[in-house]
Formats: sequence, structure tokens, C-alpha cells
Amino acid sequence: MIDFWNIRYAENDFAYGKEPNQFLVENIDHIPKGKMLFPAEGEGRNAVYAAQKGYEVYAFDTSIKAKEKAIELDKAHNASINYQVGMLSDLHYPENSFDGIVLIYAHVPNEIRNDFHKHLIRLLKPGGVVLFEAFSKEQLNYSSGGPKDYDMLFSEEEIKTEFSSLQFTQLETLEIDLNEGKYHQGRASVVRFKATKL
Repeated sequence: MIDFWNIRYAENDFAYGKEPNQFLVENIDHIPKGKMLFPAEGEGRNAVYAAQKGYEVYAFDTSIKAKEKAIELDKAHNASINYQVGMLSDLHYPENSFDGIVLIYAHVPNEIRNDFHKHLIRLLKPGGVVLFEAFSKEQLNYSSGGPKDYDMLFSEEEIKTEFSSLQFTQLETLEIDLNEGKYHQGRASVVRFKATKL
């Protein structure tokens, strides 16, 4: 998968555009001002937006090409993000240190997904907020982007299980129209949630 993402992010254009995700834009003010983490952040569009809004932003991805594009975007906007390349388990972020975690289309292989999410929640401070948007199981009926592996897509039931330590203030599956660069275009089925760590 690292090779796949390096090839995609090596393209001249930004694969998912330079503008932030709309769900993040509409809900960023729900995250307390402070430190924010962006897992699987890709080319940095969401992290750079948060930095411009005054957050102390950390991001990571497994693709070095993603980081290169993110730093390019970061410099163009005079933002300041801390971006690392690697697996979450190797990056040694302190527990209970982030005020917000933003998961935007962070689809990871099913065999590591539950542990990945549990690890992220340990990094979140009590009172911290998670914003989440990803493709639902129904996305296999659409051609607007996302994994073609059913097990990498999400249902509300899976989210309730994998994020059981959080208190949800919003959890829904809905159809939206995507317009995010070359690879997120058209009608899509997504799961979104906002939740707080107690």
C-alpha cells in the first residue's frame, strides 16, 4: 500500500485537491483550541487548514510523497505543521496529549484497524474531540472513490464498537456529492461522526 500511495501522490496535481474537507470546515470549531492530530493525512489539505485556524497541528502518513506535497502546501499558506512519515506504532506520540483527532478518509487494512483506532483514542485528552468522515459499506455501489475492499469500509455498528470509549454527539450514514480533487468526484456514501473522550 505504501507503493500505491507514493505513486498516487507523485502525480503533479493534488490527488484530493488543496481545499479542506467540508465536514471538517463545518465542525472544526467543536475541537478545543490546542493540539490536533491528522492520521493518514496525505497531501496536507486538512492539516494546513487547521494550522491556519490557529491549532498546533501534527500529521502523519506512510507515504514520503504525501509529506513532500503537504510541506509544499504548508509553505504556500505560511502555515506550520509537524508532519511525520511512518506507522502510528512507530511515531511515539504521548498519550493524553491531543485536544482533537481528525480522521478524514483514513481507511486502513482491517487486520490493524481496531488497534489503530484504540491507539489513537489513547492519544486524545479527556474532553478531546474526534471528527470522522469515511466511506460506508454502501460505497461499493458508487464510483466516486475509496477502497474496493468491503472490510476497509465502515458501518455505524463497527464505529460504535471500535470507538466504544467515546461519547457520540453525531453519528450518521448519508449520501453526499464529493468534489475533492481527481479521485473524490461524484455521489458517495459516507459515515460521519463527532465524539468526545470522557
